[in-house]
Amino acid sequence: MNKVNFCLLTLLILVFSACSDERIYEDFKSLPNQTWGITDSLTFDLGDVKLINTPDLVAVKFNEEYAFSNCYLRIISKDSSGVTLDNKLVNMILFDPKSGEPLGEGFGNSYTRYDTLPFLFHQNTKSVTLLQYMRQDQLPGVEAVGIKILE
Repeated sequence: MNKVNFCLLTLLILVFSACSDERIYEDFKSLPNQTWGITDSLTFDLGDVKLINTPDLVAVKFNEEYAFSNCYLRIISKDSSGVTLDNKLVNMILFDPKSGEPLGEGFGNSYTRYDTLPFLFHQNTKSVTLLQYMRQDQLPGVEAVGIKILE
């Protein structure tokens, strides 16, 4: 009986340690009809999240309808009074250039690709807005877009 309890305790510790990725903020915005319009701005309210030289991640969840190998994103960060702190254009590579295989993790025909943006957000950032910058009115195949901030 002692071995069974030890094994269960070890398994429980492994499960809880695997779930902890030290994130302090994570949110995704789903897109209606799995299409991202050029005028669809996705705003994330960071509230009281403390940003201290942390790696930031942007994620795009896409499916087989997505027709490009990359996705250009305009990332705008603002402070609490709405003043723009930063406005960057980021190129996220979604497919391997040689094999054409989707990058990121997936299940079925849906994939999520995270891209690290080292220290993108300033300490005073209170909101982040993402826009697609692919020069198309509608960008089919994008299911959701999100950001993740780690400790």
